[in-house]
Amino acid sequence: MLLSRIQARSSNPALVRAAAILLFAALTAISARLTILLPFTPVPITLQVMIVLLAGLTLGAKDGALSQILYVTTIAFGLPFDAKGIGAAAFAGATAGYLIGFIPAAFITGWLTEKGARGKRVWSFAASLIGVAVIYTIGTAWLTIGVLSNDWSKGWALGAAPFIIVDTIKALLAAVCAEGTRAGIDRVGH
Repeated sequence: MLLSRIQARSSNPALVRAAAILLFAALTAISARLTILLPFTPVPITLQVMIVLLAGLTLGAKDGALSQILYVTTIAFGLPFDAKGIGAAAFAGATAGYLIGFIPAAFITGWLTEKGARGKRVWSFAASLIGVAVIYTIGTAWLTIGVLSNDWSKGWALGAAPFIIVDTIKALLAAVCAEGTRAGIDRVGH
């Protein structure tokens, strides 16, 4: 487990682990509010993708995914933590697949980190790009099937293509910040 160093030094490792999971759920909620709406697509630009990737890179597969399960669950219970602030209604909209995609993206990014990315920025960046691909796959599929009547070219044009450059930058930033974030969590665990 990625937080094993923290847990070995902490008098209450379960508390440190829970706090880290809660922190990333809260950061995902906060980053949802930092939104840029684009006039040609129902999918906004947010900082959520970077936080989801950072959760996986920092917490590992299980805890990264748990942070996103917690985040998505708060929305399902009606809290307005999604980008549009509409709570559970977000699951009936164009961005539902992206929200759901955060969970496996954090898991896969974390799993890849556990398998070799730790401390290697190039590998962390590659793991992050794979995480972005997971988000795009699930999000664009939902958008295409649920909103765009199976028009896959339109789904790609509205749900993935406009975001490739900005999400590549977010993946790079997550990879660069991962070691420092881990170190910060480690310091708290003392």
